[in-house]
Amino acid sequence: MPLQIVRNDITTMAVDAIVNAANETLLGGGGVDGAIHRAAGPALLRECRTLGGCRTGEAKLTKGYRLPARYVIHTVGPIWRDGRHGERDLLASAYRNSLELAAAHRCRTVAFPLISSGVYGYPKDQALQVAVDTVAGFLLSHEMTVYLVIYDRTAYDFGTRLFPDIAAYIDDRYVSAHTDLRAEQARRDLFTAPCAAAMPSAAPSLREAVSQLDESFSQMLLRKIDEAGMTDAQCYKKANIDRKLFSKIRSDVHYKPSKPTAMAFAVALELPLDEARDLLQKAGFAFSHASKFDIIVEYFIARGNYNIFEINEALFAFDQSLLGG
Repeated sequence: MPLQIVRNDITTMAVDAIVNAANETLLGGGGVDGAIHRAAGPALLRECRTLGGCRTGEAKLTKGYRLPARYVIHTVGPIWRDGRHGERDLLASAYRNSLELAAAHRCRTVAFPLISSGVYGYPKDQALQVAVDTVAGFLLSHEMTVYLVIYDRTAYDFGTRLFPDIAAYIDDRYVSAHTDLRAEQARRDLFTAPCAAAMPSAAPSLREAVSQLDESFSQMLLRKIDEAGMTDAQCYKKANIDRKLFSKIRSDVHYKPSKPTAMAFAVALELPLDEARDLLQKAGFAFSHASKFDIIVEYFIARGNYNIFEINEALFAFDQSLLGG
């Protein structure tokens, strides 16, 4: 998955580069900045002293030293005032310049904290939105895996506040007992029906049954990509899918994706709900109102919103798995 939101300690991430939410001196501080300097050791501070500081929205690179990451990219986010002093543009610039620096050093994996959301006071929900929007835009033209690392999940528990309409949609549809009564009754009817009625008068041979197999998930996916006039790259990027995973799907007619992967392709292809259900069924899954994950995705599809990164923001806010592979 090219863009992932994860709960982790960024100093333990084994990636090509981690991003440090630094201050303009680059000489260490509190929060993420202090944690990275402690984990990297004193050599990091010695190198930072040679850089001459860093202006807000810009980024500079050092070695990782004792960190699992090869590099540390130091960037300075804006201090939140009221949102009317260019904070969003400066925050987006901090992400964009960090990503461009990572690409220039051929980094394939990069981990970001949620810049400016700590002592700099940027509202966490807005900080997350800027991060997702900026990173998503960058990934449309770059092959890279980016992690947004949230250290304390409880500090970001804003699902019902940020997405009140989705919370109401879930409440209206979520089956708390996780039981579809109609499906349960159908199963009972099946097992209590007379055997003669349940069996066809002349069962087909194995050869006939195999010959009647419908197209697989991979076949349907590739057909729909062609019908949509999309390239492979356009589709897997819109689906937040790694190129290597897409290659496996393309080369294996019997490939069985995970449910988040199948859902992601339905979103990327902008399928209406009935066609999304068909594609999901090919992978052996179905939409269920006993699953908050399914309900949230259904909410967006039903409203014609196929922005996978916005969907993933909502899924993260409600502590669900993200779309992608």
